[in-house]
Amino acid sequence: MKVIVDNKIPYIKEAIESLADEVVYLPGKAFTPEIVKDADALITRTRTRCDRNLLAGSKVKFIGTATIGFDHIDTAYCQEAGITWSNCPGCNAGAVEQYIHSVLLLLQQEKGITLKGACLGIVGVGHVGSRIKQLADRLGMRVLLNDPPRADRGEKGFVDLCTLARECDIITFHTPLQRNGKYRTYHLADESFFHLLEKKPYIMNTSRGEVIETEAILHALSAGSISGAVIDVWENEPNINLELLNKVFIGTPHIAGYSADGKANATRMVLESFCRFFGKEMDFSIVPPEQPHLPYDSDENVRQLQMYNPHVDCEALRAHPEAFEQLRSEYHLRKE
Repeated sequence: MKVIVDNKIPYIKEAIESLADEVVYLPGKAFTPEIVKDADALITRTRTRCDRNLLAGSKVKFIGTATIGFDHIDTAYCQEAGITWSNCPGCNAGAVEQYIHSVLLLLQQEKGITLKGACLGIVGVGHVGSRIKQLADRLGMRVLLNDPPRADRGEKGFVDLCTLARECDIITFHTPLQRNGKYRTYHLADESFFHLLEKKPYIMNTSRGEVIETEAILHALSAGSISGAVIDVWENEPNINLELLNKVFIGTPHIAGYSADGKANATRMVLESFCRFFGKEMDFSIVPPEQPHLPYDSDENVRQLQMYNPHVDCEALRAHPEAFEQLRSEYHLRKE
């Protein structure tokens, strides 16, 4: 059995080499039709576009992506070609929660937002959005939830986007990218969305860059219809909009979910899917290495920013925006 693995997936080498006869490690963008044609499986991240152009005529029968998102996989083509695929839902929910928690504390400390009683709107209430709701509840925030697919299934407790636009002090996006259909999220936050906003909220996006229309949020920042933005995911990555980077409160290189714990979860989940598909024993253990125990403060909120302060990643990206992909690929995984 031959498996091709994205060489930026951590903690995988020993386990996958015990499961496959041949393992080839490559950068995500180096997967080519010639390279994958005799592979039985691919283990990827979002940087590998898995579609007909890559896969036609190959032996590939399984694709595992060590990510929550799977919009880089042409699922319709995979079904047509008899290729099974899997993703890792919820793998980095704790890491994104850590990122959002730190951002909220910085908004309170540096922008004067009193979190207790402030209204937080969560767009997309899956694994990650649900964790953010629990966090907001602990912080004493008022929470409004928007998730049309869940609302249409008859679940209670959801409001429409107009309600969020009218009532929220902060709006955070945690939705998958859907380019078409009833639940389209591509450019969900467009010019018409920003026109609806009544309280000049802060906008946060850690989902997919294309969920927010770049020109629309730039105009909203310039016009003052929003108070600021926190952007971790961008349209046209890695060639991000530098004007937007310099205008946001915090801008980071698509690393909100990049904790050591989250990466270990993803690696374990993708290998479990691999083993289920090929009928292999799950005789492996994926554990991130221990990191030094530092003298953190006893106060939870102080400790939170000691453990992770997004300003550090923002400053690195602003200093070298041309190194977006490198900053992401060589990220020093943080502990939650």
